[in-house]
Order: sequence, then structure tokens, then C-alpha cells
Amino acid sequence: MNIRSHILTLVAVTLLTASCRVPDNSDRMIFRYNESAGIATLDPAYAKDQALIWGCSQLYNGLIQLDTNLQPQPCIAKSWTISDDGLTYTFILRNDVFFHKNSLFDNPDSTRKVVASDFVYSLSRILDPKVASPGLWIFNEVDTTYGFQATDDTTFIIRLKQPFAPFLGLLSMAYCSVVPQEVVDYWGDDFRKHPCGTGPFKMQMWKEGVKLVLRRNDLYFEKDEEGHPLPYLDAIAITFIVDKQTAFLEFVKGNLDFMNSIAPSYKDELLTSTGQLRPKYKDRIKMESMPFLNTEYLGFLMDGKDNPLKDKRIRQAINYGFDRRKMMKYMRNNIGRPGCQGFIPYGLPGYDNGSQGYEYDPEKSRKLLAEAGYPGGKGLPSLHLSTTATYADLCKYIQQQLGVLGIDVKIEVNQPAALREQIAQGKSEWFRGSWIADYADAENYLSLFYTANFCPSGPNYTHFSNRQFDLLYEKSKRETDPERRIEMYKEMDRLVMEEAPVVVLYYDQVVHFTQPNVSGMRSNAMNALDLRRVVL
Repeated sequence: MNIRSHILTLVAVTLLTASCRVPDNSDRMIFRYNESAGIATLDPAYAKDQALIWGCSQLYNGLIQLDTNLQPQPCIAKSWTISDDGLTYTFILRNDVFFHKNSLFDNPDSTRKVVASDFVYSLSRILDPKVASPGLWIFNEVDTTYGFQATDDTTFIIRLKQPFAPFLGLLSMAYCSVVPQEVVDYWGDDFRKHPCGTGPFKMQMWKEGVKLVLRRNDLYFEKDEEGHPLPYLDAIAITFIVDKQTAFLEFVKGNLDFMNSIAPSYKDELLTSTGQLRPKYKDRIKMESMPFLNTEYLGFLMDGKDNPLKDKRIRQAINYGFDRRKMMKYMRNNIGRPGCQGFIPYGLPGYDNGSQGYEYDPEKSRKLLAEAGYPGGKGLPSLHLSTTATYADLCKYIQQQLGVLGIDVKIEVNQPAALREQIAQGKSEWFRGSWIADYADAENYLSLFYTANFCPSGPNYTHFSNRQFDLLYEKSKRETDPERRIEMYKEMDRLVMEEAPVVVLYYDQVVHFTQPNVSGMRSNAMNALDLRRVVL
């Protein structure tokens, strides 16, 4: 019995359900999900958000990958060493990885083996100003004197300017996927819709804005724990229904196999107030959840003329002035954790359950307002909070609770792109933001408060600047001892909370909903979409 038949036998019961769904291809396993955000490119050099990362992760591989515990594991690199001074990373590559078949490979097999020089090209491409990759920043610590080097076909070397402990995590990002130069050169900007990688799936069809179909890559190099070839699925079909309520109805009807997260339009239909599936869906839907490295917050612009939010007491009064726990229960059906600790999210080393944070304390809020010269909010100008329609309900909740204390909040609802531009240009005095981890290290979160990272060139959107924080941040980047580095992270997080450039709302939660016949999905706190072992 071949492996395909073996797997199908193991899941015979679920396949009875699957065969009813795909009458024209009853022997095929086609996994279907919707991407409401759309997919603009399948070039990993531009994989800057979840929708693009999920698409590219099916098509490409890099040197390393993260497991379900966010630990670096071999991928195309079968092993690596780091020099004692933390500056030189040497990767030994597998010699059995091939690019997807493509007519541009001038050989009878229409493919070729991946070699170390392919990584020199692929990572150097991220640094090329003409490419204008949003991932350029991930190589800030690379020593450009040496750059990336291939000493032979299976040895790839990266040298850094100074030690940077989270560097391996950076290399797990989709930006660092390997691509073939001959295919990229041929298509130029159109490589975005003619992808060629090494991943478990290859592109079969893409009608932009309508449907994307990825087909199983029979050349894929990874095998499961028993030595069987991956992936198990025959194909992935992605639709692009923009309206989340419509996509939810398609999922309920069984026309989609997977749904990610929860939207306000259907959260009460699907979940109880405690975040459990309602009884009528318990036998129809599977739900899995885990911590998600995403901190939802409100950010204060720390500079600007005649800005009352420059006063720390006002910022702290706002932090104490609303009940996060009730907000999570009534506005989020308890999906996620109330943001009553630091900025580093739950689920990441550096999160400190006992750290300085803010619980609901209206009396402290009133006292701080009085100390700032605004007893009962009298004389305090209206504060303008910029958000998007998706988060308007949360902001209205905060508006109502702060209003009881005399803090007048005006909510300005913006289009997402317009709000991002306002924040990047420092034109929003108070804004709703979120930070999803780029890599699994708390340094990524603390980078939002480093002075040298002022936007628009960096992620310091609040323009927070503190000399003590900066010194700790610079020291932590050079620290190679994990325990000492985590203690530094906690100290920086406590300092940020004391100065209150942000209001932490909640730490998010990965919530995946699947049809009952879906098994083998894997994810992690980065909300990865790993479909290699999925069976229908």
C-alpha cells in the first residue's frame, strides 16, 4: 500500500464526509479557506502581513523554520553553528531540495537543486534598494563588508556587525525564503504572480480577487516522522470574499474547511460570553485556540505642540480609567487576555505576570486628573482617538467609561490605510494599534520604544524617548545569555508601563475553526498556517 492510500485508510471515516463535499474529485483532498484581506503578491520579498505570509509559506522555504513552541528547527539548512563571539552564522544545507518545475530551468527535468549561492542571491535581494522590500530592516545587523557568502554549494555564511541574539528568529521570516534568480530575472515585477519556490505546494491557478489554487509539489523534500512524503493534501483553494459575515456563512454551510479568528459580526452567533462554542455548533465545528503574539493597544503621541497627553499623569489616568476585564467579556467573548501587565504579550519569554500594569481603578484615575490640574476632567480638552471600523466598538466602550470620569473622547473612524499613514507621519495624537510579532523574541516588541526607531523609518510610532530604556535595549541586543536578556526585557517593559506611552488593551489569542473532518493542522503563537500534515 502506498503512503497516499495508507493515510486515506487511517482517516476513512473523515474521508466519507470529504467525498460528499467534492463529488467531481472524490479521491482528492482539497483544503479550502477564505482570505478576506486579499493577496496582492506571492513574492516573499513583500510578505509583510499575515495574508501574504500564509500564501508564501505554502510556496517557499528558508534556512530554518519555527516549531509549535517557536523554537528554530532545520529546514533547507540541516544544521548550523554560531561562533563564540556571536558574529558568524554558518549553515550547512541539505543537498536534496529542488525548486518547483519551471520551463525557465534549462534542463530535461525542468528544475534544479538549491545551492548556497541561491541564498546569497535571495537575501541580498532583500537589501537591494530597487526591490524596495519592506523586510529590509531585518538585516540591519548584517556586516555588509562581508555580506552573505557561499563557500561551496552546501555552506552558507552570514556575518553580523555585532551580536544579535534574536537573529535566528529573523531568518524564519517569509522574507528569507529562497528564490531562483533565473526565474525572478525573467519575470521581474511580475514574479509576484509567477512564483517559484521549494515549498510543499506550487501555484496552479490565480484569478486575482477571486480564487487562488495551489497544487501539491511532488518534489517536496520533507517527510513526516515515519518517513512518508509531505504534504498529504492534493491542493489548497483560497477564495477572497471580503465580507466576513458572508465568509462565515460559507464556512457554516461547509463550503470552507477553515476559518481564522472571530469577527464582531458573528461572534455572538458562534460563541458564548465565556468564549466557548454555542451548543448548536459543538458537533458541527472544531475550535482550537492558543496564545497569539499580538498586543492590541492605544498609542499616545509623546511630542507635538499643546498636547495634553504629553503629561504622564493624563496617560496613567486613562490607563486606570476603564475595565479591561469587562471589555474582554462583553466585547470579545473572552477571546484573548486583558492587557493588565506589560507590552510584551502573554506566551512570549519576557512576559511578566507580576509586572507593573494597569487594572481598573477609577479613584486613582480621578486623583491623577486632579494632580494634573483637571479635577473631574474640568478644563481638559477633548481627546481625539483614531481607529478603524473593526475596533470602533472597543473604542466606544473606552469612550463611555472615561466619560464617567470627565475625560471627553472623540472617536475618529478611518480607513485602515489612511490610519496607518497618519500614524507613520506622526499626525495622530492618540491611535489604536496592534503589534503582531515579526519573530519570536520580546526585543521585537520593545523596539517600538527605542529612540532610534522613530517613525516613519522605524516602528516607534509614539515617539517615546528614554535614555535609561535605550541603554538597556542596546545592552540586551548584545547579551547572549538568554536568562539575563529576559530579565533586561522585563525591566524595560516595567519602565515603559510606568511612563505609559501606550494603553495595553489585550493580548490576543489564536482561534482556529475547522470542519469536523479536518485533522493534522499545526500552528503556533505566531499564528502560522502549516498545512503539510493536514488530512481531510
